[in-house]
Amino acid sequence: MHAIILAAGRGSRLLPLTTDLPKCLLPIGNTTVLGMQLDTLYAQGIQTATVVTGFNSHMVKAEIEARKSGPRVKIRYNPFFQVADNLASCWMARKSMKSDFLVINGDTLFTPELLQRILSAPAKDISVTIDQKGYYDGDDMKVSLDGTVLTAIGKTLPLTETHGESIGMLRFMNAGPKIFTDELKRLMKTADGTKSWYLSVIHGLATSGVQIDTTNIKGNDWSELDTPEDYEVCRSIFGDSEMARKRFAVI
Repeated sequence: MHAIILAAGRGSRLLPLTTDLPKCLLPIGNTTVLGMQLDTLYAQGIQTATVVTGFNSHMVKAEIEARKSGPRVKIRYNPFFQVADNLASCWMARKSMKSDFLVINGDTLFTPELLQRILSAPAKDISVTIDQKGYYDGDDMKVSLDGTVLTAIGKTLPLTETHGESIGMLRFMNAGPKIFTDELKRLMKTADGTKSWYLSVIHGLATSGVQIDTTNIKGNDWSELDTPEDYEVCRSIFGDSEMARKRFAVI
């Protein structure tokens, strides 16, 4: 299993925390967001990864090159990160999608137990990792389900049709890599391709009749990192440090 981490964004909603640092390099515990992702992947047996960079790519490259252990990492630069959405980052990583792989948002933190749950789930072509809670807001990447099969995904889904949220981790196996990359190539040739989320590929496949499965990780710890409030949550779950406290003190 190969891992693809989409870490091109700056994280403008985290300013001034991200004045110079890409948000994937914000400190968590004794490492960074990206470092914790790579360490967790490696601890669960994932030997290779691709990291898609953008904002201050040289800093992410230096972080990766300084690592003493973990998966072997390829770096792919997304030159369109300031004007495109993350479908373009997937496009940059398409050569790493020829066999089984995970796609992970660069701002999603997760425990080893959660990752193991995903890796040990039945080997479906495409599986979206979801969580469920008592409420959903406008920022959540909401999903509609028919049993465990995903029928729609998007931030604007009505609450009456919302049955969970995507946590920003997808697994592709068997025919899944080809199904995804074929649709990725088609969308990138359209006028709105570079402006689209990669999850628009999943939504399009689901609504066209392709079976998109889900893995429910309710009860496992995870967090996304979009705002200073999210950063507080990440630090409380995954570890605080003096470096993190100094960075957070700027706000």
